[in-house]
Amino acid sequence: MTTADLVRLESVTHVRGATTVLSDISLSLPPARLAVLAGRSGSGKSTLLHLMAGVMSPTSGTVLVDGKPAVGHHEWDRVALLPQRPALAPELTVAENAHLPARLRGRTPPADLLTRLGLSGLAARPAHDTSLGEQQRTAIARTLVLTPAVALLDEPTAHQDDEHVALVLTALTTAVTAGTLVVAATHDQRIIDLADELLPLRSGHLEPAR
Repeated sequence: MTTADLVRLESVTHVRGATTVLSDISLSLPPARLAVLAGRSGSGKSTLLHLMAGVMSPTSGTVLVDGKPAVGHHEWDRVALLPQRPALAPELTVAENAHLPARLRGRTPPADLLTRLGLSGLAARPAHDTSLGEQQRTAIARTLVLTPAVALLDEPTAHQDDEHVALVLTALTTAVTAGTLVVAATHDQRIIDLADELLPLRSGHLEPAR
């Protein structure tokens, strides 16, 4: 590991039941980058994000975040994960969901966070009373609210029309400019085209970027 590495995987293999989901994955990623995991459904993208987030342990190999094992170090200001399902608290408002990590840390959320994601008009609405696309953007706001060192996002443009995809892409590039390592798992060519580093996955194997 070099001083520039923020996330590093060393010979990571993950087996689920009789299926090898990931096989011998090694990579290193520095801060302030947009790294894109690209591949078909079932290629291991979501599993790789969960390993980086420390919410799962690899069957073998090592996952390090800032030089420490990823497992047990999942904190919103260090490593923030956006799963495929938004996983909001339905009884809380859009603003309360988006700002929750900041409130728990006793910090003031960015005043323009909801506006940047087209959510300012929905701030006081309960999350259960919003569309799936709106819930997804609320979850993205929650993921980025503390400007984490690492933001891991699974299909961040899902359920968005073109206008809101543009807002999501701007939010991701703004986070990178602020120093965040953004790792996105996606099928969306618009995110792939913005990647600083493309990480193609095929059947659990990391292939050289074309």
